[in-house]
Amino acid sequence: MSSEPQFLSFKGLKQYTPEDGWGQVNAILQSHTQQSAAPAQPTPVPDNVPTLTETLDKPSTHASPVFDPLIHELFEQLRVPPSDDLTQTWRTIAAEVNLLTERMALQRELQERMQKLDQELLNLRSTILSHLSEVQQAADQQLSSARLRAEVSALAQTKLSAKLKP
Repeated sequence: MSSEPQFLSFKGLKQYTPEDGWGQVNAILQSHTQQSAAPAQPTPVPDNVPTLTETLDKPSTHASPVFDPLIHELFEQLRVPPSDDLTQTWRTIAAEVNLLTERMALQRELQERMQKLDQELLNLRSTILSHLSEVQQAADQQLSSARLRAEVSALAQTKLSAKLKP
């Protein structure tokens, strides 16, 4: 954090710390350097710098350029979580968007699986048709061989019966 003092060394720059409230950066830097040199000493807070932890018991008669009286209310509103219907509606919408995102991812995954299944089905159909074609060719060849054997057998029978007749 050695670059921090160089960055925060601008005059007039304010910094908020929970212990000290709003204060000049130079004073806060000096207090931090004093703390590092002597840690037992408390950090000095200027009297004219109000903090958010202070309560405003009486209205201020002079306007301070350092502290806006509405900032306390703003921080209080930010600290308290809202409990209106819009918050619940936005939570419901966020949950539904998350569910929609999950379902869309599942849909994409299922579509990819369907495409893979369709491709596998096409490959299986092609393989089955190829095997059926091979079977058909084998059956045609067997049929041709059987016809040829039948013709040869019929011819041999005719020739043999012609020779055996007296």
